[in-house]
Amino acid sequence: MTYYLYHIPGKKIGVTCNLNSRVTITQGYNPDEYEVLDQSDDIDYISEKEIELQKSYGYRVDRKKYNELIKSNKKMNINVTEQTTTFPCPINKLKGQLLDNIGMEWETDHGTLNINKQTVKWIMENVKTSMYNNKRCYVYNKAFARAYENRDMFKEPQMVQCEDDAMFSRIREWAQDRGLYQQGDAHTQYVKLQEEAGELAKALLKKDKPEIIDAIGDMVVVLTNLAHMQGITIEQCIESAYKVISKRTGKMINGTFVKDE
Repeated sequence: MTYYLYHIPGKKIGVTCNLNSRVTITQGYNPDEYEVLDQSDDIDYISEKEIELQKSYGYRVDRKKYNELIKSNKKMNINVTEQTTTFPCPINKLKGQLLDNIGMEWETDHGTLNINKQTVKWIMENVKTSMYNNKRCYVYNKAFARAYENRDMFKEPQMVQCEDDAMFSRIREWAQDRGLYQQGDAHTQYVKLQEEAGELAKALLKKDKPEIIDAIGDMVVVLTNLAHMQGITIEQCIESAYKVISKRTGKMINGTFVKDE
């Protein structure tokens, strides 16, 4: 697991293993409003560094080091039955919970299951809302165990050529079949977009190409659905933007294209 030492200028220095969940969603700061000072797989090193930099920058110093705080925190309180594993949150908050519990393991009748970067993706693709409580969700243990055993989830995504119009249509059909347009709304899709943007920021920091592909793809899916909910199409949005930028002139300054006035 990678731990990130982050800095919100003028506010604080902290540590997290999930920048998006901890800093963007929980604290409300966009990726361009904070910086990553250091990162490490060594929780003891990063915990000592956090205290050192908090003192150096003149911020409030945490009473407990990060590694001590993590050890004292309980893991996510899941409910495991013969058939299912139930998570204590709705689907739209599950990904953050899973990422905060990377490394967690539990026993089922079908073997030991755990949470890692790859299984998070499988869980999010297969999780269902509980019929008894819409603030809880679950996966089937047997299906999870089979997916884990055949290890398809560990394969890197393949680079595929997609036909834009056909691909967007398939995305809309997928969303329609799953009731997203009937039961979802634009606000939740916007929140989802911010979540995926955070995932992209992390992937860029780590230079993790498969994760970059995954995050950009997820953002395109969300934007396609968001546009549909507004009575327009993603194709219209792209065409409108291209008509503007195709006539735009300017120059590159410090790695950024600055348009002419």
